[in-house]
Amino acid sequence: MEGQIWFLPRSLQLSGFQAYKLRVTHLYQLKQHSILVSVGEDEEGINPLVKVWNLEKRDGGNPLCTRIFPAIPGNKPTVVSCLTVHENLNFMAIGFADGSVVLTKGDITRDRHSKTQVLHEGSYPVTGLAFRQSGKTTHLFVATTENIQSYMLSVKDYPHLELDTHGCGLRCSSLSDPSQDLQFIVAGNECVYLYQPDERGPCFAFEGQKLIVHWCRGYLVIVSKDRKTSPKSEFAGNEAQHSDKQVLNIYDLCNKFIAYSSVFDDIVDVLAEWGSLYVLTRDGKIHVLQEKDTQTKLEARQSMLFRKNLFEMAINLAKSHHLDSDGLSEIFRQYGDHLYNKGNHDGAIQQYIRTIGKLEPSYVIRKFLDAQRIHNLTAYLQTLHLQSLANADHTTLLLNCYTKLKDSSKLEEFIKTSESEVRFDVETAIKVLRQAGYYSHAVYLAEKHAHHEWYLKIQLEDIKNYQEALRYIGKLPFDQAESNMKRYGKILMHHVPNETTELLKILCTDYQPSGDSEDPGVLEGKKANSEEFIPVFANNSRELKAFLEHMTEVQADSPQGVYDTLLELRLQNWAHERDEQIKDKLHNEALTLLKSGRFKTVFDKALVLCQMHNFKDGVLYLYEQGKLFQQIMHYHMQNEQYKKVIEVCELYGDQEACLWEQALGYFARKEEDCKEYIAAVLKHIENKNLMPPLLVVQTLAHNSTATLSVIKDYLVNKLQKQSRQIEQDEQRIQKYREETTRIRQEIEELKASPKIFQKTKCSICTSALELPSVHFLCGHSFHQHCFESYSESDSECPTCMPENRKVMDMIRAQEQKRDLHDQFQHQLKCSNDGFSVVADYFGRGVFNKLTLITDLPSGKAAATIEAGLPRGALL
Repeated sequence: MEGQIWFLPRSLQLSGFQAYKLRVTHLYQLKQHSILVSVGEDEEGINPLVKVWNLEKRDGGNPLCTRIFPAIPGNKPTVVSCLTVHENLNFMAIGFADGSVVLTKGDITRDRHSKTQVLHEGSYPVTGLAFRQSGKTTHLFVATTENIQSYMLSVKDYPHLELDTHGCGLRCSSLSDPSQDLQFIVAGNECVYLYQPDERGPCFAFEGQKLIVHWCRGYLVIVSKDRKTSPKSEFAGNEAQHSDKQVLNIYDLCNKFIAYSSVFDDIVDVLAEWGSLYVLTRDGKIHVLQEKDTQTKLEARQSMLFRKNLFEMAINLAKSHHLDSDGLSEIFRQYGDHLYNKGNHDGAIQQYIRTIGKLEPSYVIRKFLDAQRIHNLTAYLQTLHLQSLANADHTTLLLNCYTKLKDSSKLEEFIKTSESEVRFDVETAIKVLRQAGYYSHAVYLAEKHAHHEWYLKIQLEDIKNYQEALRYIGKLPFDQAESNMKRYGKILMHHVPNETTELLKILCTDYQPSGDSEDPGVLEGKKANSEEFIPVFANNSRELKAFLEHMTEVQADSPQGVYDTLLELRLQNWAHERDEQIKDKLHNEALTLLKSGRFKTVFDKALVLCQMHNFKDGVLYLYEQGKLFQQIMHYHMQNEQYKKVIEVCELYGDQEACLWEQALGYFARKEEDCKEYIAAVLKHIENKNLMPPLLVVQTLAHNSTATLSVIKDYLVNKLQKQSRQIEQDEQRIQKYREETTRIRQEIEELKASPKIFQKTKCSICTSALELPSVHFLCGHSFHQHCFESYSESDSECPTCMPENRKVMDMIRAQEQKRDLHDQFQHQLKCSNDGFSVVADYFGRGVFNKLTLITDLPSGKAAATIEAGLPRGALL
């Protein structure tokens, strides 16, 4: 009232400065800026001035005044009734007692950047102003004593709308916060009205003459006179209150209850600062109202509301105070328990559903396990799945509820609606549906979620739809198709053999899934190991043969097991076939397979198969391939095929000479007339000198049918050859003796008499000798350059050297043999282990020829032969 503006900080240390010469009438402090706008008077009369102060800048210790201008609507001086400033500093509105409103647009802190104009004219005093900013739209609410209007400031010409035909007094209007959608609050004597920029909103019947209205932290603060009995004041003592007292009420409009009420003496104003409400009374006192913490308020109010079973109000109260989800969940639980105890199971389950995520589901499930409440339990479990909070047990329980209710539509909706996100354990669902007999639903889930094993298990074991199962396997990626064919191949082969065989052919050659798969990894043509699928064809030899023949045709590098099995299969068919034509065809097929060259690494196995099925041609072919000539001959011996024995000796005798000797022994043991064959054998033995005559005679001595005439020619020829050999040896001996005598004479002559070299030609080039020349005592002469070119040694004649070396090698070999024989005899006598000595000399090749008569067909005859032969005749 003396023109000063005072500052009261939280420490309550008062300070101030002289703002006007006479008085200050209005102040407006911006919330987001250190800007203070004031209205006052510097001289007597109606001359209100508006001053804008920058509190951060100083001018001689006082805040800096950035702007001064008179508050006059047009040319009529009148009293300022209210003032408001927009937080963006672009708008300022001044209301006057004559009903005018002046709007300043632009930077309100500077004269040059702003424009002032009369926005509103009327005949009723302006009692309240408020700016409302919503997005880019700005509105100005104007309250007079008789009406309420709103102006749109973001549009040219500022269109306005009258909202109501009754107004309010000074300080009886305010603007709410966003929790009440920034509504303009106007307090009349009977009601409190809320306004949107374009319409009137809700109305609250708060009786009493309204003196002051404020909006603070979500609460509506009203100071009014109440002619009725007033509550007891917390600050003014405990005496009874009279009707002339002022009542301070704090309303929670969201939850529709009175948060606080008290009686005061002559309230000057109610201020909201530092998180509290300050009530300034005329007696110079400041009362502070501090809001309790949210939890304490909620506990106190809720306990009261719970006692009255006002759960809906308790829930709204908790939400408005932004109570955490745990606290809300507890309220929902108590509300659900209350409804459950009253028997309202439908309502209770709705409250329990709101606790999902916080309350343990088993708490609710146990309450609704009764068969009569299965509908409520189903609803709860459905919501639990929708929020993806269900486990496998919940899925099992929900599906059992569906099956008990026989609600196929709900069941289908549950399993088919989760296209983007699966809200249940699929495998558990499949198990439950299968157990309940809902095979089509289980198959749908298994196929949709790629549970291939379950799909096939249900199709094959329950539905027994083998064709569909086989089609499904053909759509799978290679690895899964391969594993499932190994697992279910036998069942499929038993029921759909042809289709299964075709799929296996594709799987083992160049597999491509038959479905429209988007996975690029399945397009790489892979091949399964055909050998691993052979067990699938148990008891299906026809399909097995077709499969194996297909694999050998399209893949020459198929595993060995494929060829082995195919050979065995063909041999079995050949052995059991009665039709001669078909048997010949099967015979040729088996032999062709043997000759394909695929059994070199498994020679023994193929041989065993042929022997087991008595496949003679195959056995003989394999013997021939394995160079088992003795086995070929013994095979013919066992079958007493004499001509075949001779043919074998003729074919393979050059590669294995002992065949003739074994043939002779074989025919010698035969008591029947085999002279023809014995003669043929003796002829070859004689030509190739395979056996000593004595051994031949001893071998044939056991045959009672073989007379001397059989070997007469053989012995005569042998004796004649030996006679001729003796004669040749005697001639050679005589020649060597004469040669030796001649050489000795030459040696004596060389020792006793001079040697005259009369050669005129070189022994190498046959040209006339020229000096220098080289002469040898043997009588050969050479040019020196010829000798140096052809000689290997300076001391040997190039012409005589080859013959001399032959002689020297013979002499050296005789000496070595003599020495080796003596050494062998000596070591044999001195060694403790004579066998190791003999084995050592065998390894060094001393015994250059070894003939073993083994594997005789008849054990008895063989023993007789060996018993009659001396040990030396065997080596």
